[in-house]
Amino acid sequence: MSWAATGAINAFLAVACGAFGAHGLKRRLDAERLAIFETGARYHMYHAFALIAVSWLATRGKGADTAGALFLAGIVLFSGSLYALALSGVRKLGAITPLGGLCFLLGWADFAWLALGGQ
Repeated sequence: MSWAATGAINAFLAVACGAFGAHGLKRRLDAERLAIFETGARYHMYHAFALIAVSWLATRGKGADTAGALFLAGIVLFSGSLYALALSGVRKLGAITPLGGLCFLLGWADFAWLALGGQ
């Protein structure tokens, strides 16, 4: 599957999660857990767009698969752990979140390197 398609699917999922959080969870979660869920949805969408940008970078002849894989791993680990934490209330899931953040940072570093002409 292309990075553009992966990004579009993740953008769809981010909108669905955001709507679910805003409408389906508003009465079920306290303000803190709802804010955690919303943070997951926000970063999910940011990195769905990043995956689409990876698709563009790949058309320039750059090897962008590493950046794409890191962004996708970040979505699963960062946003996924925040969704799970908010829904379950299990605080230990928060220990996974920084690993996702690290994936995002490494993905952006790789993206910048490639955009600057690195291979």
